[in-house]
Formats: sequence, structure tokens, C-alpha cells
Amino acid sequence: LGPMGSGFGPGAGGFGGPGGVSFDIGNLGDLFGGLFGQEAAGGARRGPDLETSLTMSFMDAIRGVTASVSLLSNVTCSTCSGSGAQPGTGPRTCDNCGGRGTQLDDQGFFSFSRPCSHCGGRGQRIDDPCHACSGSGVERRPRTVKVRIPPGVEEGQRVRAKGRGGSGRGGPTGDLFVTVAIDPHRVFGRRGRDLTLSMPVSFSEATLGADVGIPMLEGGFVTLKLPAGTPSGRTFRVRG
Repeated sequence: LGPMGSGFGPGAGGFGGPGGVSFDIGNLGDLFGGLFGQEAAGGARRGPDLETSLTMSFMDAIRGVTASVSLLSNVTCSTCSGSGAQPGTGPRTCDNCGGRGTQLDDQGFFSFSRPCSHCGGRGQRIDDPCHACSGSGVERRPRTVKVRIPPGVEEGQRVRAKGRGGSGRGGPTGDLFVTVAIDPHRVFGRRGRDLTLSMPVSFSEATLGADVGIPMLEGGFVTLKLPAGTPSGRTFRVRG
């Protein structure tokens, strides 16, 4: 570092003069272009993420399931195959930006890179837009998507289906997020990964003690030894 603690030195360009600090601003246009020009050259854009909800049974949530969800989303236009141009024609390179999708905006000492005002950052212009999608390259259609719901999913959990969202324009497809709702079971409840069960017993069983058959989720019973003098509301744990 120089005396000013900045690494700037004389002759680098910028603010000169005796005792002043000089620095090189030659690459700031590229720097700000990288920050603000988020679209790649040619206007490639990632598709949007989509969200939907799915109501499933208690047993499906426990076991996991591949479910089908219906949604309305943007998909690649079937008429122009996503080019945005009327069939038989095609986009042409933008004359203003030379296909880069960006243009420099001089602001005194700085040059900022911003999306081209003529092509909107796409780098291409369409003289004859597709009639089906009005040149957007996408159309809105209902579709059904299969989503793998993992075992043990919980109420309100969001499951991500990578690449099953909205179509991009020259870029990757977005993701689909599915929020799960679970129908209650007529016998069992859940507390995280554990099952819960409210078991009615008679007064004599609670007072004198008894061996009580506890139903299992997958069928069958397990025996629970109820000690004498068990109060109402006491919780017992059956491991595993």
C-alpha cells in the first residue's frame, strides 16, 4: 500500500495533482456491469420459481409418496419453440449493442453498464414477433408435475422440486416449491417424528393395573403394562 493506505499511486489516472490521490477507474465499467447486468449476453434468463400446495393423507406423509400437482405456469411456446419470432423467421442481432445485451452509460469519471434500451438486454431484436406468444417465447398453460414427497414430511413443510418451475428464456428452468398440508388420522397424531395416541382404559384397569393392547400404525398390537394407580392423562412411551 502507498502512503495513503489505499494502493493508489501517481500516474494511475483519475484525480491527479500534487499531493492528491490518483487511482485507476478504467475497469469500473466492467465492475458495475457485472453487478447490474445480471442477464447474460443474449438475454438468457432463468425461469421463475413457482409455488403450490398439496394436501395428503396421514399415511402418505409417514411413508412418502410421489404425488401429482396441477399448476398454471409459463412454458416454452409451442409455436415458435421459444425463439419469440414467427415461424420461418428468426431474431437478429441488436444493432445498438452488437448482441451484448448491455450498453455503457457514461457518468463523468464512471461508466455504468445497463441493459440495452433497444433490445431490453436480450442482445437480439425480433422484427416479426410470434403471434401465439407476442414475442415473449413463452405461453401460459396448465400442466401436471410429479413431485417426490419424502417420508416423514411435516405439516407446513416446503418441498423443493428442482427444475420443475417456470420456463426460462435461454436460461435454466426455475424450481417448484410445494407446501404440504396433512389430513388428520382418526386414531393417531404426530409430534415431530413420534406418533401419539390417546388410549381409553376402564376405571378398574387404571386402579388395579392391566396389560393393555396398543394398536400400531401398520396394523397389529403391542402390549403395554399399565401399573396400578395410573392417573388419567399419564403418558407412556413405546420405544421404536
